[in-house]
Amino acid sequence: MTDNTKQTSSELTNEDKMARGSAWMTIGNIGSRLMGVIYILPWYYWMGEYGDVGNALFNMGYNVYALFIMVSTAGIPAAIAKQVAYHNSRQEYRTSQRLFHRSLQAMAILGLVSALIMYFAAPMLSQAAGGGVDLIPSMRSLSVAILVIPVMSVIRGYFQGIQNIAPFAISQLVEQVARVVYMLIATFMIMELGDGDYVAAVTQSTFGAFIGALAGTAILIYYFRKEKIKMDILAEHSKETGEVDTIKLLVSTVKEAIPFIILGAGLTIFKLVDQYTFVHTMSSFTEYSQNQLIALMALFGGNPDKLSMVVIGLATSMAIVGMPLLTESYAKQDYAGMAKLVSNNLQLYAFVMLPATLGMMILAYPLNTMFYKPDQLGANLLIAVCVSGLIQGLFMVTSMMLQGMYENGSAVLFFVIGLAVKLATQSVCIHTLEVYGPIVSTTLGMGVTCYLNLWKIHKKTRFNMSLTWKRTALITVMTAIMVAFAGVTKFGLEMFLNPDSKVQSFLIILIVAGVGVLVYVYIALKLRLADKLLGSGMARFRRKLHIK
Repeated sequence: MTDNTKQTSSELTNEDKMARGSAWMTIGNIGSRLMGVIYILPWYYWMGEYGDVGNALFNMGYNVYALFIMVSTAGIPAAIAKQVAYHNSRQEYRTSQRLFHRSLQAMAILGLVSALIMYFAAPMLSQAAGGGVDLIPSMRSLSVAILVIPVMSVIRGYFQGIQNIAPFAISQLVEQVARVVYMLIATFMIMELGDGDYVAAVTQSTFGAFIGALAGTAILIYYFRKEKIKMDILAEHSKETGEVDTIKLLVSTVKEAIPFIILGAGLTIFKLVDQYTFVHTMSSFTEYSQNQLIALMALFGGNPDKLSMVVIGLATSMAIVGMPLLTESYAKQDYAGMAKLVSNNLQLYAFVMLPATLGMMILAYPLNTMFYKPDQLGANLLIAVCVSGLIQGLFMVTSMMLQGMYENGSAVLFFVIGLAVKLATQSVCIHTLEVYGPIVSTTLGMGVTCYLNLWKIHKKTRFNMSLTWKRTALITVMTAIMVAFAGVTKFGLEMFLNPDSKVQSFLIILIVAGVGVLVYVYIALKLRLADKLLGSGMARFRRKLHIK
C-alpha cells in the first residue's frame, strides 16, 4: 500500500466508511438473500402439492439450526469485529492477531460439540415443534454445517473488524450460490427424476447449507492469505504497552459475546416461539389437521419470511457496518462523532427501509403469485410480515448500536422485556387472530424493545433527535410520492395483465418496481438527501444524470 493510498484511506469520513461498508454488505447480504428467494421459483414448482408442507419443514429445521449457529459461534464473530476494531484503533495489532488465532481454535471445538448436540437432539426437537418424524432428517442434515460455520464466521468477523467488508460480502454470495445450486440439483433429481419423496428432497435441500459453508470458507481463506501479508507488517509495528494474555482476552471476549448470542438470535428466538406454540395452540380450539397447520405455518412464517428477510437484510447490513465505527468512536472518546453516527445510521435506515418495505407491500399479491401461487391470504400475510419487518429491522440496528457503545446489559434487558411481551400476548393473539396472531405479537414485543433501545441510545449519545425526525419525515414524504407513482402504475398494468399468472406477475413487479426506484432515486438526488446520507460520491452520480 502506498503512502497516497494510506492518506486517502485515512481521510475517509465515517459517513464515507459507512456508505462504502454498507454498499458491500448490501451486495453480499441482499445478493445472498435474493439467491435464497429466487431458488423458490423452481423449488416450489418441483415440490408440487407438497410445496407448502415442504417449505414449512425446511423453515422449521432452519429456525432451530439458526439458534444452534448463534450458540456454536458464541457471538464471537461480532465480538471479534468489535475487539479487532478497538485494538487496531490503539495500534495494538499483535493483540488482534493473537486473539483471532485463539478464536479460530475455540470455535472449531465449539462447532464440533454443537453439531453433535443438534444431531442427537433432533428427534426431541422435531416432536416438540409438531413436525414429527418428517422433520428429523432435515435437522440432522443441518447439524453437519455447524462443523464449518463457526470457523467461517470468525474469519468474517476479522474482516468486519478491519472494515474490509468485500471478502465478507463475496463469501456470502459464493456460499449462497453453492447452497442453492446443490439444493436445486438434488430436488430436481428426487422430485422429477426419482420417486418424488418430498421429505428426502427437503433433507437434501437443507444439506446444501454444508456445501455452501465449505464454498464460503474457501473464498475467505483465499482473501485471508492476501490480507496476512499486511497483518504481519502491522504486527511488526504494533504498540502494545505490555504482554497480553490472549487466552484471558479470549475468555473475556466470550463473556462479552453472550449478549451477541442473545441479540443475534433475537429474530430466531421470536420465530421459535411461533414454531413451538402455533401448532399446539391452534389445535386446541380448531379442527385443522396437522398438515393443514404446518401449511399455515408456511403461509405466515415461511413463505413471506423468504421475501421480507431480503428487506430486513438491508437493516442487518447497516447494523454490521455501523457497529465497529461506533466502537472506534467510543475508544477514542469521540462523543460528538458517536452522536453523529447514530443520527446518520437511523436516517440511513429510514432512507432504505421505508421505500423497500412499502414497495414490497404494494406488490404483495403479484410477489406471492410469482414465488408461490395466487392466494389472497398469502398476500395479506406478506403485507403484515412487511410491517413487522420494519420493527424487526430497527431492532437489529438499535441493538447493535447499543453493543457498539458497550451497553450490552441494557440491550439484553430490553430484548428480554420485548420477549416477555411476545410470550404474554402470543396465546391471546393466536386465539383472536389465528394465523395473523404470531405476527402481531412479534410486532408488539419488538416495538417495545425498539422504543427502549432508542431511549437508551439518546440518553447515552444525545444525538440530534430533532434533525433525525425531520429527515425521517422528509423520507416518509418521499416514500409516499414513490408509493403514489407505483400504485398508479400497478393499477394501470392490472387492467390488461393478470396478477394470477406467474409470468404476468413478474412483468407487473418489474415495471412497478422500476418506476418506484426511478422516482425515489430522482427525488433523493434532487433534494441532495442522498449526498448527506451516502457520501460525496452521490454528487458525481447526480452530475452524470444531469440532475440539478
